[in-house]
Amino acid sequence: MPTSLNLMAEHRCFDGTVGFYSHQSETCSGEMRFAVYQPPQAASKPVPVLYFLSGLTCTEENFTVKAGAQRYAAEHGLMLVAPDTSPRNTGIAGEDDDWDLGTGASFYVDATVEPWRSHYQMYSYIVRELPVLIAAHFPVQEQKQGIFGHSMGGHGALVCALRNPNRYQSVSAFAPICAPMLCPWGQKAFTNYLGSNQESWQAYDASFLVKEAGYNCPILIDQGTADQFLAEQLLPQVFEEACQAVGQPLTLRFHEGYNHSYFFIATLIEEHIRYHAAVLCR
Repeated sequence: MPTSLNLMAEHRCFDGTVGFYSHQSETCSGEMRFAVYQPPQAASKPVPVLYFLSGLTCTEENFTVKAGAQRYAAEHGLMLVAPDTSPRNTGIAGEDDDWDLGTGASFYVDATVEPWRSHYQMYSYIVRELPVLIAAHFPVQEQKQGIFGHSMGGHGALVCALRNPNRYQSVSAFAPICAPMLCPWGQKAFTNYLGSNQESWQAYDASFLVKEAGYNCPILIDQGTADQFLAEQLLPQVFEEACQAVGQPLTLRFHEGYNHSYFFIATLIEEHIRYHAAVLCR
């Protein structure tokens, strides 16, 4: 039997609906939340589905409320799914102590180190449990899935797509953490979630993965030049060099004056939705 959903709120939007849901996750051993935009086309037929992974400190609400994506999803007939960024209220000691570790900061990995491993299985949740749940409760074309994200979520989207090219037909990112093994955010998260053996980190580093497996479609990344995290944390040039080394098609665009905020995402969201729709809706 499919897991039951709790509808917490629903809103009419561009002739479709935005719904906020919670459910009991077997993978994360607790309650998880997500938002779904059902475009008007979903009322009469199954539609492709596009997953968005948010960044540090975010919930399922940030993208859904701030990005302005529903207008373009309605235009192209795409369902949007925005999961929360971590398990919450797990009872793990210290889960709320740091803004870049624990609550709101899962890094979309399957933790292997205690105390995190009992709940922080976000990679498996995103790739395995959530798509099954969505397919059971919403009219989606399961064979047509794309994924994108921002910052920590951009890292997650790249990793999910690179590790599962047959599951995700399209991938893009806004200001992603491109080489987490080389940046302070990633090093802190991976040490705590995965342990000190850096070989285990490679499975969640897009700049390593792209050289190992590649991807079956072009990758799109947009990055603001005024992003306060660009030089130390995001490292898009490392990913660009890795793509060049193996001939992976990559469009990396820099945008003068834009920072790390949702104003940047809102500026470019139409282009990203159109990019995914060109693959998923054909």
